[in-house]
Amino acid sequence: MRSLNAIAKFVRVIAWVLRGYWHVRLGFSKLSDDQQARAVEVWARGMLAIIGIEVRVKGHPALGPVLMAANHISWLDILVMHAACHCRFVAKSEIRSWPLVGVLTTGGGSLYIERGSRNDAMRVVHQMAEALQQGHVLAVFPEGATGDGITVLPFHANLLQAAVAAHAPIQPVALQFIDAHTHDVSLAPCYRDDDTLASSLWRTLCAPPLLAQVRYGDKQYADGRSRREWAQDLHATVAHLL
Repeated sequence: MRSLNAIAKFVRVIAWVLRGYWHVRLGFSKLSDDQQARAVEVWARGMLAIIGIEVRVKGHPALGPVLMAANHISWLDILVMHAACHCRFVAKSEIRSWPLVGVLTTGGGSLYIERGSRNDAMRVVHQMAEALQQGHVLAVFPEGATGDGITVLPFHANLLQAAVAAHAPIQPVALQFIDAHTHDVSLAPCYRDDDTLASSLWRTLCAPPLLAQVRYGDKQYADGRSRREWAQDLHATVAHLL
């Protein structure tokens, strides 16, 4: 029965992806920035509802300009954060060429970076700083890899330089997936080691109903800290929020 339910969810997921794809292709560019942001939020909430994930928010997302720094668990993190409050993500460049997903990610306002390229990192930091100066809400996963939602991996400081350059605040964000019935931390959505997108999606579809908790901390300014010092303080704050 669980497998049958998962298959039914999967069919609805594909239909929802196609709906979002054609929406971006046909009329998304005609919407204002605010309308695009609301459309992304609605689409993300709809997708999570199909999968069986309810989003619960604690605290308040800051208004732009702000850079959100969150721990990273799964490919679902982007959907969860979009559902809570639309923001522009920094994503790895290869996602842009993925069928269907690349169009949706671009439509959501993502900035792309070639991982491992120092020159491209500098380009993206400059682009991020410009976006922050224009009042945008950006989001990054400073861990640079996915964890389990229980502990937080060390934060890398490179992309945080954008907030330093733009004199913009950073808001720490803690993400966690929880079994809706037992309230224990769920590892079903994790995307680690040998996981593929397909295996992670199937495991999540087969899981019992989940809660995705988004905890927003107070926004912080650099206040003379170097980006590395700031990264360490943000790491401690996110760990405390968890």
